[in-house]
Amino acid sequence: MEPVEQREISAPRVGRFKVYIQGDLKHRNFVILTVHDLGCNHSMWINFLQNPCMEAITQRAAFIHVDIPGQEDEAADLPAEWPPRKGSGISVCYTFPSMQSLGEDLVCILDQLDVKEVIGLGEGAGANVITRFAMAQPERVSGLCIIHCTGSTATVMESLKDQVINWKLEQIGMNPTAEAYLVLHRFGAIDKAENKEQLAKVIEAFQDSLRSKINPRNLKRFVQSFMKRTNIAESVGKIRCPVLMITGTLAYLYKPFMSLHKKMQATLPKKNVEILEVLDVANVLEEKPEKFAESFLYFLQGQGFGCGVPMPRVQRSASIEGGVLPVGRMRSQSMEEADQPRGIYSMSPPKYGGSSPPKMETMPPISSSPPKS
Repeated sequence: MEPVEQREISAPRVGRFKVYIQGDLKHRNFVILTVHDLGCNHSMWINFLQNPCMEAITQRAAFIHVDIPGQEDEAADLPAEWPPRKGSGISVCYTFPSMQSLGEDLVCILDQLDVKEVIGLGEGAGANVITRFAMAQPERVSGLCIIHCTGSTATVMESLKDQVINWKLEQIGMNPTAEAYLVLHRFGAIDKAENKEQLAKVIEAFQDSLRSKINPRNLKRFVQSFMKRTNIAESVGKIRCPVLMITGTLAYLYKPFMSLHKKMQATLPKKNVEILEVLDVANVLEEKPEKFAESFLYFLQGQGFGCGVPMPRVQRSASIEGGVLPVGRMRSQSMEEADQPRGIYSMSPPKYGGSSPPKMETMPPISSSPPKS
């Protein structure tokens, strides 16, 4: 694994971001900015990128992994004053930033690292944050990949759960009720999962991290911010870049995710919105990483990034609704073909040189079921 450089970036409303840089920001083909979900931090992205199916992307991209304030491993309680001023004698209560402030302040990271534009990548609550960034700074985001993203406000039931969970996180620390909610949020309907044994190991590791590494009082503040999120579905018209939306059909926020997809399809140019919907899966990154990797690589190639990269070989295809991605299709290519940008998107020409992606015929949706004999 490449060495990871840690930096602290100041921001007006957030106070300070801790970011982790993986790869050479100046000499890689493109930069991917990641934001994590509830109960996680940058480690989940770094661990995921070690998966062999992501090698074709990691060899060509640099990454900036963002930790939401107070969510890093073994973090101290967020200070009463932010930023702390030595010897000030003044106690200022630190107000955890809203989802909107988190999204808008991400531009400070790009400015201070001298990065012109990025591909945004986020999961769950992090997807909501990175989408707000794409709305606030459309000229700085050349592509957006959002996993299990919701665009609506919290429901009444979510708010009631929030009150109980946050009280317990504050008074008791990490506890079974909070754990159960966070597991449900990330892994959905576990009992219906296709590979329960594989998922059980992943969930066990997630729970261990919650108990031993994540500060429960800081996590409470992130959960509160997510529960108080404002509606972004009505503002998706501000997005100017292509969007790849990814979900599993068993995801906890599947219905609000699909509502956001419907709104994006109705508001944005149809060629700019694609969706990968994987059957019988809640967490696509953990359960079907190879399908995520292939669809994300097609998405990048459609914009002229990652040219000449052979597609990962995936044994089975994924269900695709509302968009067309040749996911799971095994193919070989000659050296001449490998030198050409590949993709099925009719989008803008590549921004890093080369010719425009060739236009390809629309393909029918691919079923995840094996062919009938």
